[in-house]
Amino acid sequence: MKTMNCTQLGGACDKELRADTFEEMAQLSQQHGMEMHQQQDAPHLEAMQKMQELMQDQEKMQEWFASKKAEFSALPEE
Repeated sequence: MKTMNCTQLGGACDKELRADTFEEMAQLSQQHGMEMHQQQDAPHLEAMQKMQELMQDQEKMQEWFASKKAEFSALPEE
């Protein structure tokens, strides 16, 4: 099990997410983002806008994803 926070994953808060794999972590991050979107949380909406802009460039998005996956892999097991 590893822990990352919302900000580490491109979000806007310190909420901690815990998962065994990076894919699970990405799914938890997406769920948290959807919850914040439903609440119309301004800092998260701004972070989502930045992610949408990043997603327009497939190469940059792949680089970002790879860097986050590497960051997850480097974390110690809890």
